[in-house]
Amino acid sequence: MASPFRFRLILVGVLALCTHVLAADPPPRADPAADAESTIDLQDAVPPEPAAATAKAGTEINLDDVRRFTAVMSLVKQAYVEPVDDHQLMLAAIKGMLIGLDPHSEYLEADELDQLNEDTSGSYAGLGLEVTTVDGFLKVIAPIDETPAERAGIRAGDTILRIDNVPVQADNLDDAVDMLRGVAGSEVSLSILREGAREPREFKLTREVIRVASVRGRLLEPGYAYLRVAQFQAETGSDLRKRIAGLQKENGKPLLGAVLDLRSNPGGLLNAAVEVSDLLLDSGGIVTTRGRIREAAMAFRATPGDALQGASLVVLIDRGSASAAEIVAGALKDNQRALLMGRRSFGKGSVQTVLNLDDRHALKLTTARYYTPSGISIQAAGIQPDIELADLALSENEEDAFGRVSERDLRNHLKGDAETPAGKVTAKAGAPTDYALNEALNALKAMALQQRRATPPAAAVEGSRS
Repeated sequence: MASPFRFRLILVGVLALCTHVLAADPPPRADPAADAESTIDLQDAVPPEPAAATAKAGTEINLDDVRRFTAVMSLVKQAYVEPVDDHQLMLAAIKGMLIGLDPHSEYLEADELDQLNEDTSGSYAGLGLEVTTVDGFLKVIAPIDETPAERAGIRAGDTILRIDNVPVQADNLDDAVDMLRGVAGSEVSLSILREGAREPREFKLTREVIRVASVRGRLLEPGYAYLRVAQFQAETGSDLRKRIAGLQKENGKPLLGAVLDLRSNPGGLLNAAVEVSDLLLDSGGIVTTRGRIREAAMAFRATPGDALQGASLVVLIDRGSASAAEIVAGALKDNQRALLMGRRSFGKGSVQTVLNLDDRHALKLTTARYYTPSGISIQAAGIQPDIELADLALSENEEDAFGRVSERDLRNHLKGDAETPAGKVTAKAGAPTDYALNEALNALKAMALQQRRATPPAAAVEGSRS
């Protein structure tokens, strides 16, 4: 008899270590066996075999464990300092069971399923923080661009110690996450300990309706584009395609190169990560997933058509680049499509699946690991950039007290054909102001120059064909 529990297999593990799950329809670019969404019977997840022939250690519930559980439950009901009902105890047992598996498996109740829908749409009321639990602490994965958290200066890696003066402890992490959200316009105070600091810092923020714009972009200089993906949502792939087309039109001709900024990108939808990778690749693998149930085994490959038309590409990553962002970075690196610069990424290489128990309750369960095209799992290891950059910031040089003297400053110097009037040197309009982006642009120019030198002139190519 089929199990009464049916669930939608929705791969969301590439969601960045946040406490919420995102779900969307599968992308069109996948192998036939790689359907990212299907409805299956829980009983059919592993093909049944004759029990006598397949009995394995660990597949049967140990009766001693059952007796121990019921004994503990009975003692708690009898002796706990305050009365506690069966429902509360069973709910705590379910949540504790999942927490004991890994940081990303959890039991979702009605309000958390509502948050799932909010996150999928990219709009909710809160601070704009992606958080996770690490060894009983609430850690910031990354602040979302242009949100109260990002404007206040909260950074990836920060530890939240108190929320509205309530200590964040291992036994109230779920409640702490809920406290970060609230009515738009309401205030909340955070006590945050930054890595390397001895004393916590106090932040006072006002909640807003967070509308996450997943894709932004602009021209850094003629021929060179900046593409920012802040989070992977349902429309990220199509939004990025439109942004690239718009920048090419603004540039007036095909781009020479682009910087794809995935820094502090906490992840999002697997489908969106596949679409973005496919958008920038002309061929090759993107990602594979492997788990114990057959539906968790998936493989995605790129289809012909590179939106940048082969232009040079540099990808920026850092410690806040997680999950879906790591899938894109890994696919572009393994296919030798892009140069990766920055810091080692977060290292979340597991896949979570939403298993609906009913209309208002579900499990988010880790069901697979994902692998880069070269077959490497980045779980807990992250992706190492090709060029590592220190956490530095650009600042203007102070004026030299004695001034800088050159040939043009000498009295009666011989005039040069290319000499320009003396004046204060200023930065180009739109020039990068952060160190990593500046280094990425310099590398991009070198790559584009090398690519142009390696490509024979059109006349030479035509001559070789005659």
